[in-house]
Amino acid sequence: MKLAVVGGGSTYTPELIDGFARLRDTLPIEELVLVDPAADRLELVSGLARRIFAKQDHAGKITTTTDIDAGVADADAVLLQLRVGGQAARNQDETWPLECGCVGQETTGAGGLAKALRTVPVVLDIAERVRRTNPDAWIIDFTNPVGIVTRALLQAGHKAVGLCNVAIGFQRKFARLLEVEPSQVHLDHVGLNHLSWELGVRLGGPDGENVLPKLLAEHGDAIADDLHMPRKLVDRLGVVPSYYLRYFYAHDEVVKELGTKPSRAAEVAAMEKELLEMYGDPALDEKPELLARRGGAFYSEAAVDLAASLLGDGGSPVQVVNTYNNGTLPFLADDAVIEVQARVGRDGATPLAVPALDPLYAGLIANVTAYEDLALEAALRGGRDRVFKALLAHPLIGQYDYAEGLTDRLIAHNREHLAWA
Repeated sequence: MKLAVVGGGSTYTPELIDGFARLRDTLPIEELVLVDPAADRLELVSGLARRIFAKQDHAGKITTTTDIDAGVADADAVLLQLRVGGQAARNQDETWPLECGCVGQETTGAGGLAKALRTVPVVLDIAERVRRTNPDAWIIDFTNPVGIVTRALLQAGHKAVGLCNVAIGFQRKFARLLEVEPSQVHLDHVGLNHLSWELGVRLGGPDGENVLPKLLAEHGDAIADDLHMPRKLVDRLGVVPSYYLRYFYAHDEVVKELGTKPSRAAEVAAMEKELLEMYGDPALDEKPELLARRGGAFYSEAAVDLAASLLGDGGSPVQVVNTYNNGTLPFLADDAVIEVQARVGRDGATPLAVPALDPLYAGLIANVTAYEDLALEAALRGGRDRVFKALLAHPLIGQYDYAEGLTDRLIAHNREHLAWA
């Protein structure tokens, strides 16, 4: 089995490598190709990757290339984890929206739109290269904004599934609190990427006992603290929202907070510098503890599980993924991309049925999906008016003067990445 990781020079990659090494019985990789245009980073990351494989007695071969076509040739699956513009572009996404009194964040709001505009054309180009060299390969997208990027891939006819680590993070957290194995915890996870709720937590499988009320009664304070939301809000909802919902439920509070501290991108850039120095140490043969602060917890386990299910029989039959709605949420179009539990196999992902959603959740999902429709149109066709309409439609913006100011700033800060600008 051959896998290619586009964006293999990312400081995330050793997390992925560690998962591939530990879970080699689930996903038996013979060759892993790390693809990245940054040859210097690629050398540091691949050196550590080979040492991790060697320490854990993994027989797979790790190769590197800066050539996408060569890297994805003959790959059974291609994992995308790229960041167009790097941390510098992310820092802009997280700062200029604050000038208009709006949340600055890399996956939602105006910053999320900027990232989508930069990313979608690049990802589609990569996917076309994959299709030319190996049309049977699966594309696993971990590149944000995952929902919009996955929809772009699917609409272009690619074999693609989107992946996020939010759900597996909740699964692991709840398993710890319940003192059971993670495999025993099934989530009633519903929504969009970075806009989701855990409506139930079931033991043993999709039809198991719902223990979410017990979790909230016994561990509500800890759960609320992790979300940075009030306990009383979580109790009133009776569900566990993704921590990304804080941008919606406490927008003004978050804007004030973000204005008083360095951006997350600045923090991550400092971490990345330190991590790359560590990766260059020939004595290091395991992922360093600092990597846990970088983000992406349990990403490797989720990626292994998904790839194993798409390529064979090694993964879990039910996983949380991003895929076409196809009637699952009746208030959305079939070609909307949702994030729910799905049965995953060689033919792809098929969402499980979900109960009728409370308007509190359905309304916000429908609103953000409408924004994603317009965002994808802007990413594919460009133009100031399309950017403006997408911003105006976003529930975190929604006022024409904000949308005007944000449109000007978005284009000014991203001109080098927007062919039409």
